[in-house]
Amino acid sequence: MNIQHNPIFDTAKVETLYTEKDGVEVKYVCTTAVQQHAAFAADVFYRATPHPEFGNRYFALYRNPYADDAQIMITNADQVENFEFGMIEDTGGKYYYSQHRHDYKVIEDKMIDGGRAYIRSGAHEVKVFKIKDGQIFVTTGGTDE
Repeated sequence: MNIQHNPIFDTAKVETLYTEKDGVEVKYVCTTAVQQHAAFAADVFYRATPHPEFGNRYFALYRNPYADDAQIMITNADQVENFEFGMIEDTGGKYYYSQHRHDYKVIEDKMIDGGRAYIRSGAHEVKVFKIKDGQIFVTTGGTDE
């Protein structure tokens, strides 16, 4: 699958930083709202083993939308495995998703909106994806990644 992400941070640098810091591989998964109805997105990362202090396998980094200095925040993102990601496909086989409820995307003659709060699209086919063990996979309308 050729899923198009729009990350906030340099994900390769974050992967390297946390892999070295924690001593386990950390990888970027997606950029999404980590609360179902949130109006902002965060970069979500995955580690196969739970964090020894906090117990989570996913964490998210974002810029605080309520702070004047846009401070970087980190939060548990394990709930990402409960979310559905509606995606549209362009004519070149690339998939696009809405990152949060106010992230309205138009790709060619298709649109996708709603983030994790809801899936809204035109009359075009929407494939629904989920995340499990750090992997994005199709649940309807396609084959697994």
